[in-house]
Amino acid sequence: MAINRMQELLPRVDKYLQERDWDDVAAMRGHHFKATPLAAGEYNLNYLITSNSVRLVLRVNIGTQIQRDDQIIYEYKALELLKPSGMTPRPYFVDDSRKFFDRGILIMEYLPGEALDYRRDLPDAAGLLAAIHQLEVPPGKNHLICEDAPLTLIYEECAGLLQTYFDSQLADPDIRAYLKELINWAAEARTAEKFYRQDPWPCIVNTEVNSGNFIVNRQKSTIFLVDWEMPRWADPSLDLCHFCAPLTTLWKANWRMGDDKKRELLEMYSRHLADRHLRDTLAERVRLCDPFVYLRGMSWSAMAWIAYQTEFAGMKNPDTWTKLQQYMDLKFIRSIFDPVIRSQGNNHLQKEEKNGY
Repeated sequence: MAINRMQELLPRVDKYLQERDWDDVAAMRGHHFKATPLAAGEYNLNYLITSNSVRLVLRVNIGTQIQRDDQIIYEYKALELLKPSGMTPRPYFVDDSRKFFDRGILIMEYLPGEALDYRRDLPDAAGLLAAIHQLEVPPGKNHLICEDAPLTLIYEECAGLLQTYFDSQLADPDIRAYLKELINWAAEARTAEKFYRQDPWPCIVNTEVNSGNFIVNRQKSTIFLVDWEMPRWADPSLDLCHFCAPLTTLWKANWRMGDDKKRELLEMYSRHLADRHLRDTLAERVRLCDPFVYLRGMSWSAMAWIAYQTEFAGMKNPDTWTKLQQYMDLKFIRSIFDPVIRSQGNNHLQKEEKNGY
């Protein structure tokens, strides 16, 4: 379990902090830090390190979702790009030497607060996303994975993830059949990405904008977005669709965003945009992207549902397993995809439903 793994590594984290000379890191110079477990995910273990009034986060990377050996360097460079926004943790140190740990280490700013509340914090979240999406990052001069063909890239990612489910004896036959219909639909529908190629608006996107990755400090009236392990250089609709997606809002908050709330969120986001053309095209960007972002979340869930019962490279989280069991239900899956597929003007899945799905 993640908690046990964090406790097992704790003496090594303390030893790492004690044995290294930190004079070359301004935020840590002259301090002697002690570590305590903070939070664990499937791919990272986070420790709070403290010395007097100084509190930082030490992050031990234990896996990657972007299939890169330099995962921790990728995240560190992203945080460097994001520093001007003032809405993300400041990075202080990165170590990918693998001499002490077999994975990379990142030390960054600790941001106290609580997770985003969808019922209270939508205006602040809209402002934060708009600010980050308008951050000036020179195109072609950053390290970010570029999604210039976003729908095809998502389709290919989903096809790979879903194959784990399709090939498994654990798979439910009805769910397998429906997911195959979805991926076949996506193979054809991805041609709509010509919209993004003809009218690009690339920016830095987080791709994991769930409520648990926002830090809201109500006393200071601040909001931050953390966890930048897999950002992209892509269309802002990727973040907006992910933020509003049922799979996202249900993940930590057990809340489902209705159509009215989604329209409200997009309207609030638009008010912060300086580019009139982006405001005018935002609805279409989101409409085309919605089913693909939903499919990405469901494909990962299907893969993880199998992996959690067989072999999983990351840490197994009991809350994640509970949520995966909720998601891998045919009625739930259809409640996500049937409405959004209809909105695309494609009747293929609806025909299958009439034929006894």
